[in-house]
Amino acid sequence: RKTIKLAAPQYIDYVLSQIQTTLDDERVFPTKIGADFPKDIRATLCVIYRHLFRILAHIYWSHYAELLNLKIEGHINSLFAHFISFVKEFDLLDRKDMAPMTDLIAFYEQQGIIVTNSSF
Repeated sequence: RKTIKLAAPQYIDYVLSQIQTTLDDERVFPTKIGADFPKDIRATLCVIYRHLFRILAHIYWSHYAELLNLKIEGHINSLFAHFISFVKEFDLLDRKDMAPMTDLIAFYEQQGIIVTNSSF
């Protein structure tokens, strides 16, 4: 894969379009009874979650002040805590992928907001 640089809005649009295309692909996410998932489904899920994490990290790093002004930070914080809990429970991201948000993740863990069987 070739890496390309995009502004955040274009990156987000591109990534979400790619994720939707993947979710709609019967070969990746079969909807027929008895159809098996591909052997590499875990790798596909890891890619999807890595991209979603990057979008969330961008929102935190670039738009958190706006969320505070709108008084909706609780919603993004809840979304992020659930997202990270799921990621950690099923080991969907490498530690290096989560590096931009390590401090917030550690804070949520210390507060008991993120609780998993594994430690980060």
